[in-house]
Amino acid sequence: MKKIILFSVVLLLTAGCASAPPEDPLEPFNRSMFTFNEKLDNAVVKPVAKGYVAVTPAPVRTWVSNFFGNLQDPWIGFNNLLQGKPAAAINDLMRFVFNTTLGIGGLLDIASEAGMPKHDEDFGQTLGVWGVKEGPYVVLPLFGPHTLRDAAAMPLDMAAQSPWSQPYGNPIVHDEKVRYGLSGLKMINTRARLLGIERTLDEGTIDKYRYARDFYLQQRRFKVNDGNIAVEYEDFDSDENAGDTP
Repeated sequence: MKKIILFSVVLLLTAGCASAPPEDPLEPFNRSMFTFNEKLDNAVVKPVAKGYVAVTPAPVRTWVSNFFGNLQDPWIGFNNLLQGKPAAAINDLMRFVFNTTLGIGGLLDIASEAGMPKHDEDFGQTLGVWGVKEGPYVVLPLFGPHTLRDAAAMPLDMAAQSPWSQPYGNPIVHDEKVRYGLSGLKMINTRARLLGIERTLDEGTIDKYRYARDFYLQQRRFKVNDGNIAVEYEDFDSDENAGDTP
């Protein structure tokens, strides 16, 4: 928590006077997309997420998060392998096996309790490890902040982490209602976990767009380099930051 406060103060001090960095040559377009996404979120996604939190007990939300997180572990392990980290890849595979079998299909995260930590890797990070430059910062409609490198990797990441709805072949789940339901539940559950974190943007920033951009870029660089960068921060995706109340 101290890290995110310190990082927030640094951004607040620089937000009013810093010029647009070279990684954001698309700033006019990005700002318009940022505004569009924010309005859509406020009108539709955020109210649904608040309703989800209001009617769903916290343990159930944890089970839902664990279920989707478990489905990500094989892809995380594959990316760890591609990045030259076989020990981490084996850990991710064992997590999937343990949680899928003993954890009731992934509803329970017994692997973490057994000392197998959850990692956070994707193909965008793998490309970064391979030396692919991140490219300019871009805000995508609906999908939010990305670098050009991460935007290019996003379709593959989405397909691999949502095996019930594969766009590159026959989906595992053939019932369209079930597929759409799982995709919708994943999106709402993810948004619900961010309800508490967004207060940092709403209450502590002069320029929300600039703050979100700088925070995102620092986060991605932190992950690509496995934390070996000068600026530290609190991870947006951490369960410790998940807000239980709107």
